[in-house]
Amino acid sequence: MVTLFSLISALIVLAIMFLFASLKIVRQGYEYTIEHFGRFTTVARPGLNFYPAFFYSVGRRINMMEQVLDIPGQEIITKDNAMVAVDGVVFFQVLDAAKAAYEVSDLFVAIMQLTTTNLRTVMGSMDLDELLSKRDEINARLLGVIDHATNPWGVKVTRVEVKDIRPPVDIVNAMARQMKAEREKRANILEAEGSRASEILRAEGQKQARILEAEGRRESAYRDSEARERAAEAEAKATQLVSTAIEQGSTQAINYFIAQKYVEAIGKFATSPNAKTILFPVEATQLMGTLGGIGSLAREALGENIASPPTPAVKPRGPFEPRDQ
Repeated sequence: MVTLFSLISALIVLAIMFLFASLKIVRQGYEYTIEHFGRFTTVARPGLNFYPAFFYSVGRRINMMEQVLDIPGQEIITKDNAMVAVDGVVFFQVLDAAKAAYEVSDLFVAIMQLTTTNLRTVMGSMDLDELLSKRDEINARLLGVIDHATNPWGVKVTRVEVKDIRPPVDIVNAMARQMKAEREKRANILEAEGSRASEILRAEGQKQARILEAEGRRESAYRDSEARERAAEAEAKATQLVSTAIEQGSTQAINYFIAQKYVEAIGKFATSPNAKTILFPVEATQLMGTLGGIGSLAREALGENIASPPTPAVKPRGPFEPRDQ
């Protein structure tokens, strides 16, 4: 009786152990490959899975999350024979657990070696200046090559980044001197262009000033000529009127003009700064007669019967007698 009870208990324990051994719990972000006597059969998804123990076993535990692989630094010779140290990083994700488990022996080592060789190939075909200025192009070329090569392994390469490019110290110093010389050249060019622009603007201003000045002189000359023309027209018209008056038998008009010129000449003598004594080269009676002619003209013009004032008796004065004060 005791032996039968012990046997049943042992069977129950074995059944429980078999049950627990057959349960496979897969964590989120992972997938397990299931092998039947060493042969791949299926992939266990995240969660609780039941596969009979001793008949089925877990082959590989594959990480399905995006992973980062650091590429160690290495020396690369560029197209222009410059030695540079380069390191990078690769982001990839396993999309097919079976291919990643059975199509390549060591996935991490394979991706690292593939990235290293292609890094040498891509960067070795470029000059140092291109290497330093075209990182985006390098990353894009590496991404295309590595992603195409890892596709049979069930891996998707999402990004390839070159972390650092370290040229030798002497090349860095030469590049610094080149950059300094280039900046000095740009500064000199900008200064020369500024001076040229300033001279051009100054010359344009002087040219514009001369043009405006010439236009002003031309306008002034035009107005002066127009004024002289109008004065000449007025003089001609006055002369014509005088001529008409003379033709009609009036001698008062010519007397008016003679008296006007006579008075102007005397005024110039009187306003001379050096003249202390004024000598009249003609008789005073002639001047009075001329003034009387002017009065007759005024009476004729106004049409009034104005009595003529008596002509004062003027004693002729010799040419050397002083003028009355």
